[in-house]
Amino acid sequence: MSNGRLPGGAIARAFPEKRLFLRTDTETRFVRLSPATQFLALSGMALVVGWTIVATSMILVDGIGTDHLRDQTQRERALFEERLNGISGERDQALADARAAQERFTAALEQVSEMQTQLLVSETRREELTRGLDATHGTLRTAIAERDAAMTEAEELSVALNGDGKSGTEIARIDDVETTVDVLASALNATAGQRDALADEARDAEDFAEELILEAKLAEDRNAKIFSQLEDALSISVEPLDKMFTAAGLSTDDLLNTVRAGYSGQGGPLTPMSFSTKGSGPDEDSLRANSILERLDRMNLYRIAAQKAPFALPIQAAFRFTSGFGPRWGRMHEGTDFAAAHGTPIYSTADGVVIFAGRQSGYGNLVKIQHEFGIETRYAHMSKVRVNVGQRVSRGDRIGDMGNTGRSTGTHLHYEIRVVGKPVNPMTYIKAAQDVF
Repeated sequence: MSNGRLPGGAIARAFPEKRLFLRTDTETRFVRLSPATQFLALSGMALVVGWTIVATSMILVDGIGTDHLRDQTQRERALFEERLNGISGERDQALADARAAQERFTAALEQVSEMQTQLLVSETRREELTRGLDATHGTLRTAIAERDAAMTEAEELSVALNGDGKSGTEIARIDDVETTVDVLASALNATAGQRDALADEARDAEDFAEELILEAKLAEDRNAKIFSQLEDALSISVEPLDKMFTAAGLSTDDLLNTVRAGYSGQGGPLTPMSFSTKGSGPDEDSLRANSILERLDRMNLYRIAAQKAPFALPIQAAFRFTSGFGPRWGRMHEGTDFAAAHGTPIYSTADGVVIFAGRQSGYGNLVKIQHEFGIETRYAHMSKVRVNVGQRVSRGDRIGDMGNTGRSTGTHLHYEIRVVGKPVNPMTYIKAAQDVF
């Protein structure tokens, strides 16, 4: 009883001795099964059955958990792709709206410029009419003075003729004066008519100028509304990109300067506009227009930079994370591991140039890609390498197949990102991109 065994009598009662007879043509034999032998055989069978039940349960539970994890991963991937497609559509729509607004703004500027030209022509004409009217008034005053002098002289001559009986020469002179007065009167009447016509034209010019000023004011209001919509759209589009690159640990100023240096001299619709200021500083609309163009240029540079930095996932099929960045088993794990089926395609996460493609110690089959901004990505343990050294690849190009080469305990991809030779956590870039793409 002290060692936990059944007493001999109890075993004998529970498992009485049995004999198995084996008969042949010439003899009969038997096998004796003692109570202890029967107890040990039954205990062994119980242990085997129990172990089988436990192992089957563990396999079923693991299979259920794996199916649930796979389904959850597929749902999360579908939601991620749906969100990516939605945000890409919104970004494309914002760019289209910005381009349409820019075209409307350019057309409005042309219309304002044309109206300003017409206004200047009208103002010049009005000034000419005013000067002509002043000259006409001067001529009219001179004609009136000459007429009055001529009439006074005619009266004096008439008095002298009637009083003193002057000669025919004086009479002829009087006739000439009267003729001159008639001509001056006719000229005066014509001048007065011309003056009235010029005054009417001046009033028409003033009315036209007021209409142009009103149209310019309406165009200015439309431009202000367009500016506001463009500025709001750019704020929504550019700020997430700023946050994405900042979250990835990249200096946005250095990044944009690098991209801009690689695309210098291109010109195009995003080049700041130059306006004629006639010696004065640029107006508010000019400053706002150039500010919008600068922010559109910044967004375009961000788009180029996003293709050159590794924000994409190297695996596009169903996968699971098996090991993250950081210390593991007493040593530093300098990347992130993705597990999937053997032969799963592996893709470049950004534009770049292949600087290594082959086998390297613990990495197994390895591909290294050099990107812009001092960034390098590594893809290890591949079963097959599909690129060569010196080959230029784009984001999303297939570079190899998932495998189990090198120092690896199972089929997976070991993915690294290094900035100026220093390893960084790849999930920093992947999570940063989820807020934008």
